[in-house]
Amino acid sequence: MFSYRHAFHAGNHADVLKHTVLIATLEHLLEKDTALTVVDTHAGAGLYRLDGDYAGTSGEAADGVLRLVGGGAKPAPPKGAKAVPDAQLADALARYLEVVGDFNPKGGAKIYPGSPFIVHHLLREHDKLKLFELHPTDARTLDANIAQLEAGRQITVLRDDGFGSATKFLPPPSRRALVLCDPSYEIKSDYARVLDFVGEALKRFATGTYAVWYPIIPRPEAHDLPRRLKTMATKAGKSWLHATLTVKSSKITTDATGATHRPGLPASGMFLINPPYTLKPLLAAALPQMAERLAQDRNATFSLDSGG
Repeated sequence: MFSYRHAFHAGNHADVLKHTVLIATLEHLLEKDTALTVVDTHAGAGLYRLDGDYAGTSGEAADGVLRLVGGGAKPAPPKGAKAVPDAQLADALARYLEVVGDFNPKGGAKIYPGSPFIVHHLLREHDKLKLFELHPTDARTLDANIAQLEAGRQITVLRDDGFGSATKFLPPPSRRALVLCDPSYEIKSDYARVLDFVGEALKRFATGTYAVWYPIIPRPEAHDLPRRLKTMATKAGKSWLHATLTVKSSKITTDATGATHRPGLPASGMFLINPPYTLKPLLAAALPQMAERLAQDRNATFSLDSGG
């Protein structure tokens, strides 16, 4: 149950998508003076070293954030793609890199901020951040990392199951909240638990903004999840937005020796309920650039849909 460690995957293409969406969503919500509560159901360790043992072993950041800052492998552009000069980066993608850069004042991206540190970096003094992490090692690391911020009561760290406990903070006193739900999906039941969690959260707090990250892999539950979230949002009369990023083929191949090669994570998606109206145009500009810059083969693509 506790084998998944996000440190192996920090800064990969899925993080680029997730954190670009998170920053764009959060900055819009922070335009109002009223206090905002952010709930992160699966916070991880909060902060990662991309030159450390975990990230260095997987090398996933080389095909993710490090490509965008110039330290990764050269991309394989999808068919018909045109290179985009750095000066022409889409606003949302440029802002993502600015935030990552804030944690790396000497340049590059040796330090990668997870969602808790990205959110805290952007929050105002009167906003609140609730972090859930159940993995014993990551929870200890998260505690230590957060302690360095000396944020006091602004941040609450709970070593608890975010699926089962995060809804207790809904609705917050200010009645403004952003909830990020991004479990590992290491356990197949996580897909159903996401649906149960979002359904219960909407009942408690129908006007909150909910952001769900999920992997796009050859598993029925992975393809069913966004469809069921769309149905849930539509039945509740809520607007929704669905963005996906694919960087390579999902096909399993066999080489000349008969060895089987699995592609790893080929794609991921973000599904939001009650998204900011500003998010879709920002992603419409950013997603093509993500697909072009993070492509690992010519199957790289993206999609963006909305409703409500």
